Amino acid sequence: MVPDVRADPEAITAARRARPYRVAFINTHPIQYFAPLYRMLDASGDLQVSALYLSDFSVRGATDRAFGRVVRWDVDMLNGYDARFVAGASQRGEPGGFFSVFAPGIWGEVRRGQFDALIVHGHTPAAHVLAIAAAKSVRTPVFMRGETHLGLVRGGVKAVLRRPLMGGLYRSIAGVLAIGTANAAFYRAMGVAEPRIFSMPYTIDNARFIAGAKLDADARREVRRELGVDDIRPIILYVAKFQRRKRPDDLIRAARRLEERGHAFQVVMVGSGEMDAELRALATGLGLESIHFAGFVNQSRLPQVYSASDVFVLPSSDEPWGLAINEAMCAGLPIVASREVGCGPDLVREGVNGASIRAGDIVGLASALAPLLQSDELRSCMGQASREIVSRWSYEECRQGLLAALDQTVGRRSDG
Repeated sequence: MVPDVRADPEAITAARRARPYRVAFINTHPIQYFAPLYRMLDASGDLQVSALYLSDFSVRGATDRAFGRVVRWDVDMLNGYDARFVAGASQRGEPGGFFSVFAPGIWGEVRRGQFDALIVHGHTPAAHVLAIAAAKSVRTPVFMRGETHLGLVRGGVKAVLRRPLMGGLYRSIAGVLAIGTANAAFYRAMGVAEPRIFSMPYTIDNARFIAGAKLDADARREVRRELGVDDIRPIILYVAKFQRRKRPDDLIRAARRLEERGHAFQVVMVGSGEMDAELRALATGLGLESIHFAGFVNQSRLPQVYSASDVFVLPSSDEPWGLAINEAMCAGLPIVASREVGCGPDLVREGVNGASIRAGDIVGLASALAPLLQSDELRSCMGQASREIVSRWSYEECRQGLLAALDQTVGRRSDG
């Protein structure tokens, strides 16, 4: 029996250890950022974590539409917690909308699971709605965790129906797990009362990225050479899919302005996608020899790429969060990002660890980068600030926030 949160904290901890909360996460597929979180939560002693996956495409290797290529992540995404694939997972690919995945097997998985709580990541696909219905049918508390914020572009019918539909959904569940400041503001705008909003930050495996980014001078030079950079000019790094909403072409156009002003630098573009050929043609057309296309880089090598670079840029116009910023901060890089990026209010502090610009403002992007290119000391100070900020934005904060939600809802229900 788990005590109410008003009880003695030591008694709560002892009760959790005697009977850990049994929590199930619903995900469309194994995700490289979530698997190590589930592993850590399961190892904490307070939680027993199951992940119910609707598809296995990310581990079997399948075409990722946004990357425009077959992607198979090279990090472990299935060990250290209870990973379950819903019947039919091997036949399902990447979800493409609300009706793209309807997995009847999720009904039985949730009802039989005897979970203390179900955490559903995102509002789609339809199988998520079925999972929520299954949980409610056996009185299992449901929490939503998603990436939405008010700055994302939503038009037409979706914009009109957003509040009544989302508000109704949120009123029917135990609570929401906010990934950051902008996400919490969205829930408030949808009518969720403050006591039902709990913090579960959007994080990465900080320890892995910090350890992987520790390169000596020789190793750093070697990684830079592999990226096409054979001099000491600072590297401006872009790591993301080559999608229009991420505006990678803005960085190339800003690079032209910086060259015209006499700044010395290199740009490394890591990723692939629909704009690949267009971006390469743009760099050639502008006569920029300082632009290097590194292609797709898998998870195990990414920390080294960040460590070999000097400044990170994400100029997106429609970005739910931007976990690449978390990654770059673990490597101690200053950040230049658009204000429309969801993580901005929590991770990018103007003049402290970087700068914010308006999406599409190429002049502003060039102006924000210029002082960072001119000063090694400024980059070092801001990079250190990035490390300090992200050190307090970790899986441990996720654990504490999730436990607070469970203590207040599941624990209270058990006492009742």
